[in-house]
Amino acid sequence: MSGSSYYTVVVIYETKFNRMEIKKHWWKIVCVLLLFYTIMAGFLIEVPRMPILNETIRNLFFHVTMWFSMIVLLLISVVNSIRYLSSQKQSHDITASEAVNTGVFFGILGLLTGSVWARYTWGAWWTNDAQLNGAAVTMLAYLAYIVLRNSIEEEQKKARISAVYNIFAFVMMLVFIGVLPRMTDSLHPGKGGNPGFNTYDMDSQLRMVFYPALIGFILLGIWIMQLKIRLKKIENLKQNEAIHC
Repeated sequence: MSGSSYYTVVVIYETKFNRMEIKKHWWKIVCVLLLFYTIMAGFLIEVPRMPILNETIRNLFFHVTMWFSMIVLLLISVVNSIRYLSSQKQSHDITASEAVNTGVFFGILGLLTGSVWARYTWGAWWTNDAQLNGAAVTMLAYLAYIVLRNSIEEEQKKARISAVYNIFAFVMMLVFIGVLPRMTDSLHPGKGGNPGFNTYDMDSQLRMVFYPALIGFILLGIWIMQLKIRLKKIENLKQNEAIHC
């Protein structure tokens, strides 16, 4: 084979490989584009002037999306915990664990962005509100999950106990974030008779940024979760190699 022919073959294979990689990771490209659009539009577009909220309405694109991303990740986690209990596959346990770790990260960001928003709209960093207290209890429940996993050394026992606890924590999250705040008076939109996501809260201009932001941050959460899963599997392989050496 001549040098030019060899070079042509290499270029063809590289092109095919790059196309395969793009097809495999297209959603990551979409994630980056959506987040870039969210940041640019979130700070630059003209937002409707709402009583009390004013310019702080821009936090809608960052605060609310954090909580939706957290819920999606915790849903992925509890599904994999259930799958682990039925199959005993370590891959399900790793996915459940790293989904919780990533979900807690987004939950903490949700608490921080919510606290800043509360300071400028309600006049305090934190209020005795059912929604806020429920979010805090949820975070404590999942932090307890992380502590529980780290306190058990035997792998199968750790996976089994944490899977059961994860199901319990997910139910707690639904109760404290989705049920109880709707049964009591609340400052939070959409809770206790306070309407949320209607014509008063979000017009078409806000939706043009909110929905892309929602998809972008959810994809970012899944991306981070996948990276953490790969890292955990590499750590497990290194530990197994060290044991057999």
